[in-house]
Amino acid sequence: MKFFNTAGPVNPEKHYFLPSKLNEQELRMLITQEKYFILHAPRQTGKTTAVSEFIKKINQEDQYIALYVNVETAQAHRGNIKDAMYTLLSTFESHAQVYIPNETTLFDSIEETRKRTETDFGTSLKTFLQKWAAKSSKPIILFIDEIDSLIGDTLISTLRQLRSGYKNRPKMFPQSICLIGVRDVRDYRIWSEVEQQIILGGSAFNIKAKSLRLSDFTQEDIQKLYNEHTHETGQKFTPEAVEYAFEQTQGQPWLVNALAYETCFEDVKDHTKTITKEDLERARETLIKQRDTHLDVLIDRLKENRVRKIIDAIIKGEDELTGVPTDDISYCIDLGLLSYHAKGLEIANPIYKEIVPRELTYSKQKAITRETIWYQNPDKSLNMQKLLQEFTQFYREGFDSWIQSIAYKESGPHLLLMAFLQRIINGGGTIHREYALGTKRIDLLITWPYKKTETQRIVIELKVWYGPKAY
Repeated sequence: MKFFNTAGPVNPEKHYFLPSKLNEQELRMLITQEKYFILHAPRQTGKTTAVSEFIKKINQEDQYIALYVNVETAQAHRGNIKDAMYTLLSTFESHAQVYIPNETTLFDSIEETRKRTETDFGTSLKTFLQKWAAKSSKPIILFIDEIDSLIGDTLISTLRQLRSGYKNRPKMFPQSICLIGVRDVRDYRIWSEVEQQIILGGSAFNIKAKSLRLSDFTQEDIQKLYNEHTHETGQKFTPEAVEYAFEQTQGQPWLVNALAYETCFEDVKDHTKTITKEDLERARETLIKQRDTHLDVLIDRLKENRVRKIIDAIIKGEDELTGVPTDDISYCIDLGLLSYHAKGLEIANPIYKEIVPRELTYSKQKAITRETIWYQNPDKSLNMQKLLQEFTQFYREGFDSWIQSIAYKESGPHLLLMAFLQRIINGGGTIHREYALGTKRIDLLITWPYKKTETQRIVIELKVWYGPKAY
């Protein structure tokens, strides 16, 4: 049985699969015009899968030789150019054995390069590509993945070697090269130990013709993907479930797959039962609590100073990002953490919106000793007046010491209330959050089922009051 993939590239023989989101017509035009270009998108959005499928088509057509190479293994050498270049040559060799095992000219060129660049390792990548292109019977198309995983002088050297061979294409260098990563090359800020200065990616690779971005799923795409499961097992999704999946993920491919996997293979294992919105709601909460690798990587970014400034302002609902460089905003968008919606710049989707405040207050939530039962009425409904009065006292006693221990000081008051509510509401209800740049507030909707047929809905508008002089 196929399943929804949440780890590594999609294998259409094993996983539910959508056709590539790449604009193949545009890629073919760039290749025909001998252009070097960028393909970027957040992690786990299908870049590798899309490129791999495209390369298969190119090689089957027999007009070009196309190779995919993932250079992440060279990251370990950081700024050690010599060791990194040797690793890159080995990486080209190992990937060629998988994708183009009969391309003997590549293996011969690598061996010759290893023998002749012992003392000039800084040009070994360029030398290898020149030799291979000169011997090859067809023009070479190269896709280099995880390019932005390389560090410091290794990345600078790689970009400059590719740039220096550009003028010799296609007879003495690859006809077209695509660099694949999370960010556009123009956003690279690379510290060079050799030159003792920051080198901009755009200057090290100023031959870029175009930057392409892989788009997220539409609601129609999600329906098609989930239909794959229906065709395989007979298990259906209600229209409300598909709509909810899109609403919560905004089409982020990993989240779309993870929601469905958790629901269909961990929760509702009886495939005769139809998947409902309520099933996906349970899966959403499970994903948030599990903090899978994809979410852990996202959470780790919150520690970066350039990210913190922006997220702090968004949680607080500030009117604008004063003093924040445009490049930092682009960086957060490229990471998939932020996007522009109808309200303006905000966290990319409701699942991320839920994860961010929970993560920033996780330790504080665990330290709160209050119990849900303390704030319930005799009929098990929430006594919000009592809860908020208790929070007021809690805030007076502990805010000053807590705020000193966190990086997100501007949004600290908002975060502390959300931590307090999360600790109490986790006993059986949910909190829905809405916040974006320019709103000057956070809107919280608490839903609390307390009878079989009764649910409390409590709305809180959260903002900082600066006193009458502010008005």
